[in-house]
Amino acid sequence: MEEQQEEQKENRPQPARPQPPPAARPPRHSAEAQRQQHSGVSDQGTKEKSPASSQSDFSDPVYKEIAMTNGYINRMTRDELRSKLAEFKLETRGVKDVLKKRLKNYYKKQKLMQKEALNSDSYYDYICVVDFEATCEEGNPPEFVHEIIEFPVVLLNTHTLEIEDTFQQYVKPEVNPKLSNFCIGLTGITQDVIDKADAFPQVLQNVIEWMRQRELGTKYSYCMLTDGSWDMSKFLNIQCRVSRIKYPSFAKKWINIRKSYGNFYKVPRNQTKLTIMLEKLGMTYDGRPHSGLDDSKNIARIAIRMLQDGCELRVNEKMHAGQLMTVSSSAPLEGAPAPQMPRYRN
Repeated sequence: MEEQQEEQKENRPQPARPQPPPAARPPRHSAEAQRQQHSGVSDQGTKEKSPASSQSDFSDPVYKEIAMTNGYINRMTRDELRSKLAEFKLETRGVKDVLKKRLKNYYKKQKLMQKEALNSDSYYDYICVVDFEATCEEGNPPEFVHEIIEFPVVLLNTHTLEIEDTFQQYVKPEVNPKLSNFCIGLTGITQDVIDKADAFPQVLQNVIEWMRQRELGTKYSYCMLTDGSWDMSKFLNIQCRVSRIKYPSFAKKWINIRKSYGNFYKVPRNQTKLTIMLEKLGMTYDGRPHSGLDDSKNIARIAIRMLQDGCELRVNEKMHAGQLMTVSSSAPLEGAPAPQMPRYRN
């Protein structure tokens, strides 16, 4: 693995002898306040869809104040950063670069919220975190067909920043019904569990019914989130072909949290693996690695921390005509449609 790269330094000129940042109000802990704190900040840490962030308004004095504060924060030690974060009742865990990013975004949000009210109704109400487990063999030969054997969903409430509910069902594979010893050892899923499971179309129908009961896409806006591109672009795509059903519309767009994390914290791609992201944020993995549900819960923990740090997680990938495509950060923020069972292929 390549050596870690240091966070890119800001290249804007810093004023001489900057003064310490002014005291800011401690964050309010109501659900609405928590939502307001991250509802207007993009993966790159810049506020979107607001007049204050348009290029023509960067001459506003508020941005000079933000730049001066950033310069001061850049020269703070890790202990000073933790002390200041604790003063504002913010999370103090994480490596130094993460702490700097957290404190900078806190001051920036405070300044921008003073300048104008943020639109608190623009963000998703829920994020559905999905991390499939699929059949596999050691070495994964190119001709091997990966089939989903665990379908978990973790429902993250973006207002409360808490995991509100979970779904988990195992799936009986069709092409390779007998699991390899490698797959059993990796996932912890046994042959007996798989033999008793439903086929994928029935499990997908159960997922959709679970989502409907929670009024996703009707009363509440939501989007999907994965750790990487493969869950949707490869595993779900292949599974739908194997099961002879069309690709579900609610899963055609999603947040790839690896991209969001790399863009927001300015880290290289090789520093966006699940365990590394947790470590850099001052957390450790909770549960059994390669359990789909446990992986999804840990991904949700990362998403929560990013939202707390001021990142507006946005859809950044999609499936179009069977191909994986990138979604621009400037695209309108749209929730996923109400889930519906896809039709069978002809």
